[in-house]
Order: sequence, then C-alpha cells, then structure tokens
Amino acid sequence: MNLPVNVPVDNPSADTEWNDILRKHGIIPEKPPSPTPLLEEAVAEAERRAHERRLEDKDLDELDALEDEEDETFLEQYRKKRLAELSTLRKTSVYNQVYPLQKADYAKEVTETSTKTFVLVNLTSSLGSNVESRVLTDIWRQLAAKFGDIKFCEIRADMCIEGYPERNAPTIIIYKDGEICRQIITLRELNGTRTRVDDLEKVLVELGAVKEDDIRLKKKRSDSNDEIRQSKANDDGDDDWD
Repeated sequence: MNLPVNVPVDNPSADTEWNDILRKHGIIPEKPPSPTPLLEEAVAEAERRAHERRLEDKDLDELDALEDEEDETFLEQYRKKRLAELSTLRKTSVYNQVYPLQKADYAKEVTETSTKTFVLVNLTSSLGSNVESRVLTDIWRQLAAKFGDIKFCEIRADMCIEGYPERNAPTIIIYKDGEICRQIITLRELNGTRTRVDDLEKVLVELGAVKEDDIRLKKKRSDSNDEIRQSKANDDGDDDWD
C-alpha cells in the first residue's frame, strides 16, 4: 500500500484505524505509551509500603493495644525493633543535662568531646531582659533531657568571647569531629521568641545528629498533635463566650 507523504492527519494521537495505518507505514510516530499503568503501579507500591510501615510510629504500649487487630508474628517483629532501639538509646544516653562551661575547659568539654558525639553550645545573654536567650535556655534543658546521646553546653557569651555583641545573643554553635558545623545567631532564623523544641529538633535532623525516624521524635510529634487538638478545642470553646 503506497501512501502519499503529505497525508492529512486531524489528530495524530487519536486511536483510529486510519492513524494505525499511518503509524504502520512510519508516516506519523508511534503513540507514546500511556502513563496510567506506571502511575497505578507507583500508587500500589506506595500503598504497599505504607501498609508495611503502618506500625513505624507506634511505641510498645500502642503495639500491645493492637494485638487483636494485627498478626502476632508481625507485631513481635516491631516489639523487638522497639526494644532494640530503646536499649541503644539507654546505652548512648550518657549526658542528659546541660553542662555549664568555663572558658578554660572549652577545648576539652566541647572540641574534644565532639569527636565522639555532636556538641551544641548555647552562648547566652548576660541580660535578663533578653527574651530569646531565656527561651533558648529552657529549650536547652528539654533537649538535653530528651537526647542524652548529644552533649548540650551553656556559657555566657561575654565570658566565652571577650566583647561578644549582646545583639548576637543567644548564639548556637554546633560541633562535630572537632569542627564547627553550624552556627545560629539569635533565634530569628528559627521562629524568634516563639521557637519551640521541635524547631531545634529539625536542625538536629538536618545535621544528622538525630535520625529522621528516631522514636523520640515520633513521640514528640504525637504529643504535639495532641496539644494542637487541645488548643483547637479550647479556641472553639472560647468562641462561645464572645
């Protein structure tokens, strides 16, 4: 069958018998494969992974509560995983407090220790009127208690660095392997005076000091969600009095 080169084609992507003939003779290109099967496969794979990881954010008590809903062998795998994670955390949680620094001990307590773990130093303000510094000092205590495998230190900025500008306090300096890997001058680049524990947790995750799937973060997210729901309920209740 001989076809002229300049064959009129209304819609080369249409599924018509005429277009099939044109494709067969190389006059119009083959129709590209439909993306639908690939999309459906991707969605199915995502659903499969989500199903397999549905217990990832459950603690031991939550796993026990699912005994009637989940396969016992499957649950037992997660119980063992959680116990192993908790055991590792107990062994590595050797700090669990904020360490006050003296300038003379800085190299030993910070630089040398950072060869073994992340060390975070809070250069605090010398003024009680510095709200950001007070906020960070409170967050520092919470983080130190929660992440005992990371060393949290604190020293007044003007005692650490002579003439350090008050406008730069508080300053966070993060060390690893004897080097400074991150500096945060004041809380402006976080959330200012509204900075919370989870804002600093994000920094720890970004640096690799805490793994993204760390069970301590998951517990925090759960608590935060509860706080948000409670706050929303309180706000709704307050509206009734307007």
